[in-house]
Amino acid sequence: MSKGLGISPVEIAELARVALTTHRAEVSRIVAIALRCLKKAMPGLRVIVSYADPEQGHLGVIYQAGGWVYTGRSASDVAYYDRTGKRWHSRSVSETGWKTRLGKQTRAPRISDMKRTVKLESKYRYLMPLDEEMKCRIETRRKPYPKRAGSIASDATAIHAEEGGATPTPALQKVMSDGK
Repeated sequence: MSKGLGISPVEIAELARVALTTHRAEVSRIVAIALRCLKKAMPGLRVIVSYADPEQGHLGVIYQAGGWVYTGRSASDVAYYDRTGKRWHSRSVSETGWKTRLGKQTRAPRISDMKRTVKLESKYRYLMPLDEEMKCRIETRRKPYPKRAGSIASDATAIHAEEGGATPTPALQKVMSDGK
């Protein structure tokens, strides 16, 4: 990714996981605050990349809400299943049975020992530029945000599932008819 943007690997970071179960603020706001802190702590950082996994039902709505730039899909990948049925990501297996992790050689399952291989759906890729020059570079790559297929209600959040618009929603119609 860094080569395609014309920057060094130390100028890009990946937001690998957003896992919040209980929170008072919107997740997109929490991520924005974290990015401001990261930018301040790491002034040489120029862009953050993150991926939304459609196999997990993710579309990247927190990135869309945060104004991240959607640049398309990642390259496709594969998963492997061993004889017990356990799923292994392609980065966790090797031809030789060894992987280098955090600078150390560790054992890894051999690809040849895997029972089957499954092609994975590519992920949605989002970029957040951290400076003006990077913003200009990334903006040329912007594509329309992906949307969920289906009815108008499937594209709205649960609290906005009603259509609304020129015709007031049922709750608003009740308030208006009561004269309040």
